[in-house]
Amino acid sequence: MQKRNTQQRRRAIIERLNMHREVMVDELAQLFSTSEVTIRKDLTELENNGLLLRKFGGAVPLPQDASELSSEKLSARKIAIAEAAQKLIKDHNRIIIDSGSTTAALIPLLKSKLGLVVMTNSLHVANTLLEGENEPKVIMTGGTWDPQSHAFQGKMAEQVLRAYNFDQAFIGAAGLDLNKGTTTFNELTQLTQVMAEVSSEVVVMAESEKLQRKIPNVELPWQAISILVTDEFIAPSDRQHIEQQGVKVICAQTNQIGA
Repeated sequence: MQKRNTQQRRRAIIERLNMHREVMVDELAQLFSTSEVTIRKDLTELENNGLLLRKFGGAVPLPQDASELSSEKLSARKIAIAEAAQKLIKDHNRIIIDSGSTTAALIPLLKSKLGLVVMTNSLHVANTLLEGENEPKVIMTGGTWDPQSHAFQGKMAEQVLRAYNFDQAFIGAAGLDLNKGTTTFNELTQLTQVMAEVSSEVVVMAESEKLQRKIPNVELPWQAISILVTDEFIAPSDRQHIEQQGVKVICAQTNQIGA
């Protein structure tokens, strides 16, 4: 495998860890054609950012009892965030739904909305929307398939987006930086930026624990974001800091799902 830059390599390590549930230093060094010292630095940095747990000779995913975010609780947060976000959508709105598990949680909640026009770069989002009874008008961005984000990216997708204007864009985030905005391991951030540019309102949907992830690539600065929909576990000081940057913060209550 050809050498990758540091952030690409670290992103690939996380993906491999998610797939195999364990990674070893010697195997990673061979896989990425780099030294074991470099891989140890990568694992240390990823652990510091709350993305894995170091073990002798390698790393494993964070155990559920070491984090508040068991899959069950995480699912509840995503659903609560999606329910809060869908209340922002009016009948006949023209919206963008970005790829991602949190934004995809919106889809089952759109069946009560009339006359929607939905643009997406996600095959999963498009297919699921078209399976619903109250089928909206769906537009795909097209473009180049990116296996890292499981979505279409690239100049063609950007050109298609710029041919339209939208009421709202619903965008996820791998990380949140209190001072900078949304962050991502994916270096292909241009399409998300175009989504924001062509939308009157930009709604970011992200769990509060994303504030603990130090991820290098800034995707959207707070100045480009209208609303952050997160969960009730966000620290009051963090919420205040974000609101001071002109962003409305909506805190979804996981104990009120379906209410």
